[in-house]
Amino acid sequence: MMEFYSLFDTFQHTPANTQADGTTSRVSPWLSPLAYLFGRHCLLPFFFGRIRITGQKNIPTTGPVIFAPTHRARWDGLLVPYAVADCMTAKDLRFMVTIDECQGLQGWFVRRLGGFPVNTRQPSIRSLRHGVELLKQRKAVVIFPEGNIYRHAQAPLKPGIARLALSAESSDAALGVKIIPISINYGQPYPYWGTDVTIHIGCPMRVKDYIRGSIKQDAKSLTADLAKALQQLSHQETEISNHTFAEITNS
Repeated sequence: MMEFYSLFDTFQHTPANTQADGTTSRVSPWLSPLAYLFGRHCLLPFFFGRIRITGQKNIPTTGPVIFAPTHRARWDGLLVPYAVADCMTAKDLRFMVTIDECQGLQGWFVRRLGGFPVNTRQPSIRSLRHGVELLKQRKAVVIFPEGNIYRHAQAPLKPGIARLALSAESSDAALGVKIIPISINYGQPYPYWGTDVTIHIGCPMRVKDYIRGSIKQDAKSLTADLAKALQQLSHQETEISNHTFAEITNS
């Protein structure tokens, strides 16, 4: 396995938003604010029923952050900015997305709203490199740790998010990267008009607490704790749902 802690010797002089292999991300100064305003005040409130958010106090207002949401529907990419909007602005967010989502007209929008691609079929270090550079700029990066959409249960997490976070943190002891687990729960597996949504934002995980010397073991430990945090947030939603059902039944 490549030793990610030494990757910075290779790309530490690469410009922050334009990588040698072409991976870039940027936020359009006119399209992004319009898109987020439309989504926040028109599209999402119109399409969904109640959108309930808990744990916003857990979102850091400064420093590099990785938001790690569960992935249950394509709506997740709009709901994460909606949930963190009180603490982050549109220009702060970058999204790691699959390369298929960066094609055609959709790709034109995705790339101008902070998205940058990762090829899940033929992974390379380019997305890691760009993600690390963004964190070194104290940006917020959204990465779905399950990789794909899983509507009914949490899937095993991909190790890439932990490796990226550990690589960034090891480049600067004062960086202070944090991972924020987010559980997105829909009232229906396939959300339709009027579906309720609950978003639970968990406590920050300090990446520096996981740097112990072995990238493989450190990433494994961080990934396991992130999976546990997401499961606990989902369990919290189950308890709320059961309590609500009991109240309705007994009324």
